Amino acid sequence: MKKIILSLVFASAFATVSAQTEPVKTVNPEFNQWSVELSGGLNKPMRPMTNGYRTSVASAYVADLGVRYMFNNKFGLKADFGYNSFKEGEDSRSFDTKYYRADLQGVANLGRIMNFETWTNTIGLLGHAGFGLSQLEDENSALKDRMGNFIAGVTGQIKLSDRIALTGDFTTILNAKQDHAFDGQSTIGSRGFGGVLFNGTVGVTVYLGKNDKHADWVTLIDKDVLALTERVDNLETMLIDTDQDGVADYLDLEKNTVSGVMVDSKGRAIDLNNNNVPDELENYLLANYVNKNNQSTATNNELIKSLINGGYVATYFDFDKTNPTTVSTTGIDFILTYLRNNPSASVDIIGHADELGRSAYNDKLSNERAANVKNILTKANIDASRLSVIAAGEDTSVEKDSEGARKLVRKVTFRIK
Repeated sequence: MKKIILSLVFASAFATVSAQTEPVKTVNPEFNQWSVELSGGLNKPMRPMTNGYRTSVASAYVADLGVRYMFNNKFGLKADFGYNSFKEGEDSRSFDTKYYRADLQGVANLGRIMNFETWTNTIGLLGHAGFGLSQLEDENSALKDRMGNFIAGVTGQIKLSDRIALTGDFTTILNAKQDHAFDGQSTIGSRGFGGVLFNGTVGVTVYLGKNDKHADWVTLIDKDVLALTERVDNLETMLIDTDQDGVADYLDLEKNTVSGVMVDSKGRAIDLNNNNVPDELENYLLANYVNKNNQSTATNNELIKSLINGGYVATYFDFDKTNPTTVSTTGIDFILTYLRNNPSASVDIIGHADELGRSAYNDKLSNERAANVKNILTKANIDASRLSVIAAGEDTSVEKDSEGARKLVRKVTFRIK
């Protein structure tokens, strides 16, 4: 609900930005649609039966062969062919009849419809129903009773692999226009659905096709829901405020603003006197560098030097990179301005790296970062003799497993001499 509300609130405000994102990519997998089903078991003809004739409570035998095609992971069609044998049970007169049928059925994957995937990926349930033609034959006579039928049942599934599933099925068959009893010994003359037959079988389903999974076992995601989810995720990402200055990252032109200083609508620290020191930070330093007699104990240059040596001025780098990020070159510009205004000053350029990787590699990486900053300053006409490169290597002051914290130590700092 939270994500839906967010999407409705911010949809219009971020319509332009959203339109520039990549098209939604479906995560729906390709799946197989054909299967072959073979099963066998027991049957019980309920009616019509001639007086004095009956089968066992569950009599052998029934065989079934089916071919199924799924349009998607929920609905499909199957054609199946069945064979039943009826023989006398205890306290019954002898008879021997056969029953043949062919049906076309619709199939519903009840497991996917009822979201079985939320608790199991190995148990399934299919429902099936349809119509077909049947024929009852008597082995001891020329009886051939042709009829129509309605068939319906449920099939439980246990997936053994992506290619094979065990099945257990219970099916009811209603015969229409059945003229003879199942035992073949009497004429009924019923024109409606008077014949009732129950089948119970176990079997196997073999899935055909080049893809990994069959439609029975895949979960498809509604594209509209997927699009909405990704859009809301993008909105939430856009609203992240890495430096916590109150300006979301997608609007923030200065993503590493010193914590606590006032910023403008673009996330840039306010610096009205353009000395490259945020006004709030400068005021704090001035307040703490003045004694009780209101006599200054340091000049502005000394304050700026203290600021630089205290690590407040830095330039930052992306992971495993030696060139400064675009938004952090202001730190280099700050040092450049200071060196130009103080021709006798020199500076140590101190490179740092996070803890990921080997220590020897990180030492080299921190040295290359500092050397690149020196190169930028020399190309800005600062004499190389005033610039010293120091490789500080790994900075272990932050948690190694925190990506956000590691960003803060991939940097170059400065020390005025």
